[in-house]
Amino acid sequence: MHAAERAEASQAEAEDAARAKRHAFEMNKLSKRLHREVGQAITDFNMIEDGDKVMVCMSGGKDSYGMLDILMNLQRRAPIQFEIVAVNLDQKQPGFPEHVLPEYLTKVGVPFRIEEQDTYSVVKRVVPEGKTTCSLCSRLRRGILYRVATELGCTKIALGHHRDDILQTMFMNMFFGSKMKGMPPKLVTDNGEHVVIRPMAYCREKDLATYAEHREFPIIPCNLCGSQEGLQRQQMREMINDWDTRFPGRVDNMFTALANIVPSHMMDRSLYPFATIKATGAPVPGGDIAFDEDEGCGDTPGAASTGLPGEASVSLASLRIRKAD
Repeated sequence: MHAAERAEASQAEAEDAARAKRHAFEMNKLSKRLHREVGQAITDFNMIEDGDKVMVCMSGGKDSYGMLDILMNLQRRAPIQFEIVAVNLDQKQPGFPEHVLPEYLTKVGVPFRIEEQDTYSVVKRVVPEGKTTCSLCSRLRRGILYRVATELGCTKIALGHHRDDILQTMFMNMFFGSKMKGMPPKLVTDNGEHVVIRPMAYCREKDLATYAEHREFPIIPCNLCGSQEGLQRQQMREMINDWDTRFPGRVDNMFTALANIVPSHMMDRSLYPFATIKATGAPVPGGDIAFDEDEGCGDTPGAASTGLPGEASVSLASLRIRKAD
């Protein structure tokens, strides 16, 4: 090999090593961020308590793999003791690789149960061709998983929904259900028997996708709902992703808004006593500025110094207002 070729090969090796180092650094940062976000959600909503037995629902998708992986890591260093059992509902979809999840769960050393129920045939028989199968499939799956949780003595049921799922659900309920309703990080089931938690409520979907690729999870595609076109949730996903690309920060603000609700500035009479409120003569913290435009409404981003987008900071005391003739 000539000297020039050796130099070129050496340079290529150095570049490969540098890329590998950068990739390892970025993946380490990503892992820390996801673990921090899951830990924060668990703390904020008191999702997992000492002595809990957590049923981690495994679909075979990137989100449930990531949830199990992170919860197992947090379990090892948590200041409390809790158990984890992974549960997969084998819905008997044609071509479903039944060996993948048992092999993976055995490999990582987590207790698990595979529940076999042919809900696929039920859904295909009941739902007319061309109609979405999500609603019926979800109800059947939910009922089976609740039963399994009872049989296993689980105190919490962990689902792999993330931040994007929560926002998509909010917009679906607004656009198609006329409700301001999202997907809570923690709830009690309708029958009052189970507590459902969503430990990845603060995690971005794109981060989970990158993490799943890095961890080389054996992803199993869904051939029932995932293959349908024109789903409302898919429309919401595309809309939110478009906003996130064109307007950086907008999606973050929308998600933060879910935890900063002001009932007095909405229109739900069951949440605020609009019919009985009266003037008291005393200032109201956070009250309305009746005739003002919304703060920052329509202003140019970057024009403000107060932290609100485009808000012009003006002292009313500095204005001279002439009394009307």
